Amino acid sequence: MSTMGTVEVPDAARWPDLARVPQTRARAAIAGALLRRVAARLPLRIDLPDGGSLGRPGDVPSMRVHKPTAFLRRVGVGGLIGFGESYQAGEWDSDDLPRLLGVFANHVESVVPRHLQWLRRFHGARHPRAERNTVDGARHNIHRHYDLSNELFGSFLDESMTYSSALFDVDNDGRPVARDELLAAAQHRKIDRLLDRCEVGPGTHLLEIGTGWGELAIRAARRGAAVDTVTISEQQRQLAIQRVREAGVEDRVTVHLRDYREMSADRTYHAVVSVEMIEAVGERYWPAYFSTVDRLLAPGGRFGLQAITMRHERLLATRRTYTWMHKYVFPGGLIPSVQAIEQHLAAHTTLRLADQRSLGEHYARTLAHWRENFVSRWETVAALGFDTTFRRMWEFYLAYCEAGFRVGYLDVFQFSLARP
Repeated sequence: MSTMGTVEVPDAARWPDLARVPQTRARAAIAGALLRRVAARLPLRIDLPDGGSLGRPGDVPSMRVHKPTAFLRRVGVGGLIGFGESYQAGEWDSDDLPRLLGVFANHVESVVPRHLQWLRRFHGARHPRAERNTVDGARHNIHRHYDLSNELFGSFLDESMTYSSALFDVDNDGRPVARDELLAAAQHRKIDRLLDRCEVGPGTHLLEIGTGWGELAIRAARRGAAVDTVTISEQQRQLAIQRVREAGVEDRVTVHLRDYREMSADRTYHAVVSVEMIEAVGERYWPAYFSTVDRLLAPGGRFGLQAITMRHERLLATRRTYTWMHKYVFPGGLIPSVQAIEQHLAAHTTLRLADQRSLGEHYARTLAHWRENFVSRWETVAALGFDTTFRRMWEFYLAYCEAGFRVGYLDVFQFSLARP
């Protein structure tokens, strides 16, 4: 659902690249030709402010362009970054944003012809050196997203404060059932499955890389495990400590403000778990990530990894591209492929795969819950000091991710690995 209403002019101090529209007619003309190509080839409709439209009639997702000149100039200069920024600025809208973005994700190679995609290396922006995930750089990158506000995340997550794909109840074919299920129950099912695969129970010494807000550590401690959990988000750590204390397991959980690379080699663990943290590591540091896990895991130990993935050919095509998601949501991040994970495990660890499961459909449903919660509770978020431009950014982010999982552009896997 669109929540556009009255769109504020982006604050130039906070959103400098949104407050000004690029002044380039030539690139806008190229973007206009591309827009007509998209409308002719993809199952969607583009409605224009003069009452005209491009594309197909009927039951297809629609894109309403309110300011065509500004939209085309942003896309002409910024490509997909400009596409997202134009939405943030209120220059276009949609009644079903996830469905519309799903069309683009499902036809990504139709937007730019395959034989021209090599031009991305000349047109696309490059990752800023300041966003590399060195120990200091990773802290800065994580601060920009996870330290926005615990109250912000609490406005759309369930009471478990779990910011990763849930695992809903499934039918005999393994597909999520249609009945309404509480998100917290589905999150607990996901956590419990991962802990089960890692054989976490009484006496287990468990390391968690990426604390979140502490729910996995709490559930592991309630099984009798002793948990060390590491995070580099100050706000997450503060709330995780509070939630651990309120759960009555503070004697079995220690929350460290520490990079995973800073963990002492003097101690090993029966099990290591890491849920959707590898996406923030960066390709340059994947070897360090996996070798650290291998170093900290005791012989016979288990590693439980939950990771968002993309197809390997898409990873190879986009891994050096600086995207809207990097600029506004996850600086320094990169989603791996299953093949890349397998290659790095083989090259940098002694671990062997015991089990893997796709949760892609479950993530689409999880994101739909988050997006609906965020929209319905916007007044609560606005009271925290976030403006309308932020609201549209967050809607675009959640819808963008939901669309990717619905059409299979993205997936998420739980891997269970064992050390001999």
